Amino acid sequence: MSDQQRKEKQPTKFFSTNRGEMDWYLFDAQGKTLGRLASEIVKVLRGKHKAQYTPNADLGDGVIIINAKEVKVSGRKAAQKEYISHSGYVGGLSRIPYSDMMEKNPEKILEHAVKGMLPKTKLGEEMVKKLRIYSGSEHDMQAQKPVHVAI
Repeated sequence: MSDQQRKEKQPTKFFSTNRGEMDWYLFDAQGKTLGRLASEIVKVLRGKHKAQYTPNADLGDGVIIINAKEVKVSGRKAAQKEYISHSGYVGGLSRIPYSDMMEKNPEKILEHAVKGMLPKTKLGEEMVKKLRIYSGSEHDMQAQKPVHVAI
């Protein structure tokens, strides 16, 4: 690079995470495919929908999800998908089928999908705190004035 080009170079802008207001977005999961919905939610949580997106800063907005019990999976996943966890003890492996998880706790299905797409760092943990999931069509977040997102 010549001296002229070096002088014309634009400096990198870094945005501060000290911001006052956070926007909230409302997603309706009724009839939506699990992975496709989760990827759209992660874009909002990470802040990729904004021009000020910075990978190492939490500039994302809050997300409210309703009708989590109505989310769909494609193919034979409803019969084959399992959620696996381990207690840390010998023989402590537990497998919960998708159908059982959907009956008992449908919010965990969406939370698991979204968490898997976020960074596995302190930054990702902060992003998950801005996620609210409700299995029914009612939510108690009207004070945040969420903007309905149509996917």
